[in-house]
Amino acid sequence: MSDFSINDYKKGQPRWCPGCGDHFFLASLHKAMAEIGVAPWQTAVISGIGCSSRLPHYMATYGMNTIHGRAAAIATGTKVANPKLAVWQVSGDGDGLAIGGNHFIHANRRNIDLNMILLNNRIYGLTKGQYSPTSPRGFVSKSSPYGTVEDPFRPAELCFGARGHFFARAVATDAAGTVDILKAAYAHKGASVCEILQNCVIFNNGTHDSVYNSEGRKLNAIYVEHGKPLVFGKDNEFGLVQEGFGLKVVKIGENGVTLDDILVHDAHCEDNTLQLKLALMEGPDFPIALGVIRDVEAPTYNDAVWAQLDDVAEKKKYHNFAELLETNDIWEVK
Repeated sequence: MSDFSINDYKKGQPRWCPGCGDHFFLASLHKAMAEIGVAPWQTAVISGIGCSSRLPHYMATYGMNTIHGRAAAIATGTKVANPKLAVWQVSGDGDGLAIGGNHFIHANRRNIDLNMILLNNRIYGLTKGQYSPTSPRGFVSKSSPYGTVEDPFRPAELCFGARGHFFARAVATDAAGTVDILKAAYAHKGASVCEILQNCVIFNNGTHDSVYNSEGRKLNAIYVEHGKPLVFGKDNEFGLVQEGFGLKVVKIGENGVTLDDILVHDAHCEDNTLQLKLALMEGPDFPIALGVIRDVEAPTYNDAVWAQLDDVAEKKKYHNFAELLETNDIWEVK
């Protein structure tokens, strides 16, 4: 049982538009932190620039609202310098994947022990409605009045391609699902990426409408859980099976299909082939996967750095500045 309550992590009055997905996520983060139980003074929340990046202002923890695209870099320095801190990095899809894309992939590749939150509303909200790296092809915005002519990043694909070891997804309005993946991200030792699907009610409202309420999630989402069959639907009447190199939706009870035929989710498999296929599913032919999709153990960068420092220090003839000076010739001047 945690010694802390939700109120121990709250600070200030959020200044986001009414109905913004950031409000929902902030409440879930407060709840997750209270249940995890790491003290506020042992926690740091670091962000870049954007609507979502105002979040550290509303956390009673250490926090930095830094510069555009550099949240992962500063979070990396924080964690390596003080490994005892629980470090949460918060970015939007623009801040995290456009100007911050380079830092995003290398934080994953290095496997730094960060909890990386990607709040994905498929738009630049703070700067009033330009298309972002996750906006779909053909998306009409202030910076693409005739529709975008490029394909978007898919965050899971980028994470997996950078040799990421943890990827999870939730919908901002699904408090229970969001809290679950945040707690799993904290428990994972290494870089964890949580993609949060949320609407920008002013500039891109409805972008995740298919799963934004509970009824929509029953029809259009699948909650994946390690060791459990991949079933979905109002009555779990549908399931996923492997067909060739891909996945196929089947109805249990039809054409001889039984629950034994349904794939069982393995979030801990090092080979990410099936995990990536789950993460890239989208409607209308497939449900959107929610929950922990990949969770694989691997050495972390911050542990390796400190182990290396300890190893080198042990072999040195000096262990402090005074001993360093004494390794050279010394003269006494009178």
